[in-house]
Amino acid sequence: MSNPRNGDTKPPCLPRNGLVKIPTQPNGLGSASITKGTPAVKNRLCQPSSVPAILSPALAPRSDLPVPSLASPLSLAALAGVSSPPGTSLVALNSSEATPGAEHPSPERLPGSPSERQLVVDEKILNRLFWYFSACEKCVLAQVCKAWRRVLYQPKFWVGLTPVLHTKELYNVLPGGEKEFVSLQGFAVRGFDGFCLVGVSDLDICEFIDNYPLSKKGVKSMSLKRSTITDAGLEVMLEQMQGVVRLELSGCNDFTEAGLWSSLNARITALSVSDCINVADDAIAAISQLLPNLTELNLQAYHVTDTALAYFTAKQGYTTHTLRLNSCWEITNHGVVNMVHSLPNLSVLSLSGCSKVTDDGVELVAENLRKLRSLDLSWCPRITDMALEYIACDLHKLEELVLDRCVRITDTGLSYLSTMSSLRSLYLRWCCQVQDFGLKHLLGMGSLRLLSLAGCPLLTTTGLSGLVQLQELEELELTNCPGATPELFKYFSQHLPCCMVIE
Repeated sequence: MSNPRNGDTKPPCLPRNGLVKIPTQPNGLGSASITKGTPAVKNRLCQPSSVPAILSPALAPRSDLPVPSLASPLSLAALAGVSSPPGTSLVALNSSEATPGAEHPSPERLPGSPSERQLVVDEKILNRLFWYFSACEKCVLAQVCKAWRRVLYQPKFWVGLTPVLHTKELYNVLPGGEKEFVSLQGFAVRGFDGFCLVGVSDLDICEFIDNYPLSKKGVKSMSLKRSTITDAGLEVMLEQMQGVVRLELSGCNDFTEAGLWSSLNARITALSVSDCINVADDAIAAISQLLPNLTELNLQAYHVTDTALAYFTAKQGYTTHTLRLNSCWEITNHGVVNMVHSLPNLSVLSLSGCSKVTDDGVELVAENLRKLRSLDLSWCPRITDMALEYIACDLHKLEELVLDRCVRITDTGLSYLSTMSSLRSLYLRWCCQVQDFGLKHLLGMGSLRLLSLAGCPLLTTTGLSGLVQLQELEELELTNCPGATPELFKYFSQHLPCCMVIE
């Protein structure tokens, strides 16, 4: 999780799943970005509806750079001219990566004495030093010289990052107007095993498979967003890319449920499907029958009904630990009954936006899913304080609870939650009936590490000031709280010095 820094100039609100977009370079690859995979998007400060972008200029290789000082890691960032936003964890491709003939200054051309030049390119020092930089900074530093690039292109520096490639970035336009697929060798050297392709077609995917050296066995995760992939393209991709175990399809409206039946493979353990208009109950039947080893399912589908939640097999009931049903509007308490009996070993459950689920549905969850560690009930307007009583009584292992926009929750509900000794993260964004008296119930929860009260209109400065009693708190979100005044933030900085307070 990235930490915003306070200063005279307030930085832009960075997406908490960390994505940086860099302006397009002449070779067409400059805007390809690399994103750091982080879970639980709902729990981030910013929740963009599409691929976010934070501008950060990419620099060309320079041969007139001074010798870096090794006294401070940040001096090398200044050396390369890096000026990346705080908290950034996504980077774009450097321009020289796609241009094999691009020149890098050699160590001999750097100014300074021979001993200083040798120190600058000492691989033992660089291997330790480069850990201090963000992914965005590493990408720019790799352009300084061949020695730095050789060190930085080790796979260990890029673990956990996923390149994001848009259609236009996959091709170079030749002088005759023809298109040539770009070289992806730079990705292969760094050992990337996951990709996100945006706006691609069946042909683009085939070209990617043919041109990325690791595509057949080395790619473990594939994400397709806003793409025109058809049933045939999906079948070819999963047949050719034998290493894929994690698959995401978002905003892909050209494949059908028949395509899932013909393409899904038992090796897939994590599947995410969102905003795909052809997904309904039969898609869930395909998933349940063809993916016996499924451990995680993330689903946003407006036409999935209660019946589909009874399709899961006995083996999936044992292996599946994460289920996120986001904005599945047709799911009711009857669907919850089917779910808790089909998937009794869930540890993570989201019913966010399942607006027909009521307190009775939450009671079923609490009584039958005792292993839950994370529960998301945001945007469930029928949830009341009674649901929180069920949660507090039965879910003793729960560590994270999301109640954003549950507008019927009151101070009484918070009194029930105050008895939960394992709860570490509590989200109450825009719970418009929560008042100062309710906050008093939370002051004895020593286990709390994250508390979000963003948009709660009835909280006053006096009530919020009592939160200083939560000395173990690590993050406090008070965005759009009328009672959060400059004086209050100053008070928190003095009495909660280890807590990040988000204004």
